Amino acid sequence: MNSKTQAHYSIWFLIIVMVFITCLITANIVAVKLVSISGFIVPAGIVIFPISYIVGDVLTEVYGYKHARRVIWLGFACNLLAVIGIIIGQALPAASFWDAQSAYDRILGYTPRLLIASFVAFLFGEFANSYVLSRMKIATKGRWLWTRTIGSTIVGQGLDSVIFIFLGFWGTSPQDALIGAMVTQWLFKVGYEAVATPLTYIVVNFIKRQEGIDTYDRDISFNPLSLVE
Repeated sequence: MNSKTQAHYSIWFLIIVMVFITCLITANIVAVKLVSISGFIVPAGIVIFPISYIVGDVLTEVYGYKHARRVIWLGFACNLLAVIGIIIGQALPAASFWDAQSAYDRILGYTPRLLIASFVAFLFGEFANSYVLSRMKIATKGRWLWTRTIGSTIVGQGLDSVIFIFLGFWGTSPQDALIGAMVTQWLFKVGYEAVATPLTYIVVNFIKRQEGIDTYDRDISFNPLSLVE
């Protein structure tokens, strides 16, 4: 790694990226389990997936939308690679003495519809979250961090929940149940963000001090497809 790369990607940035991608992939794997929290039935992934949004907030708040955009696409690529590896493992012939193929299929098996729903929801939700936080930072002149972390989560997690449930399950379950699932997941994720706000403040302030930066996204392109602007 040359000195230019080291100056551009600090250890703190790499740690944030690592946490973001780990949370994303882990959430997608454990989401197959349904859990009951205070009487609400939700995927187990809901416990860790909101952390990716909190980390996304830190990325945009400290480093800006351009770096967050690259990390979102990196997370997408890493998740896709993990899914491809799991699918290949599922397709490979099992050893004659191994009797857990059905368990592998049940826990790690992906249906095309759910995969598409998950990927589309992730991209729309994460980019919306980053964009709203970036715009609100300019509007608030860097004050009231809690308003933009929670505000961006309301938009991003709302899109994520609606898109995933709609693309993944619409037409297979009663509409009232699906709408209820959208609202429940959305409220849970926003509540998660609100409770984690003090921790977000601590991490953001720590990273800003360590990096010596506080990025404001003025005169940049918010095109989610651009990786160089």
